[in-house]
Amino acid sequence: QVQLVESGGGLVQAGGSLRLSCSAAGPTIRSYTMAWFRQAPGKEREILTYISWSGGSTYYADSAKGRFTASRDNGRNTAYLQMNGLKPEDTAVYYCAATSNFYSVYHQDYEYWGQGTQVTVSQ
Repeated sequence: QVQLVESGGGLVQAGGSLRLSCSAAGPTIRSYTMAWFRQAPGKEREILTYISWSGGSTYYADSAKGRFTASRDNGRNTAYLQMNGLKPEDTAVYYCAATSNFYSVYHQDYEYWGQGTQVTVSQ
């Protein structure tokens, strides 16, 4: 069983940056596709990005494209999300997720999830 823990969230002013981390305990994430989602109050969970085990294949949702960058360090069993140019509408709980046997833009297709980290962007 893979356990994922997000960190790096907090309060930031509009236009600022944050770097989120997702640390995995248990089996190595080397062979896993990693993804980042977010969920704001009253909204459905939203895909932001996924990155393949090798880092060679990535996907970015329109909301993340050009501002957010996914990366991973398999040796440290950690995935990252660099967020720049943050806007108030980015305020949400951010989650990392993992799957060992496929990749998807749909949250219901991911097997392993972290507990989430709050990101709040002030006006």
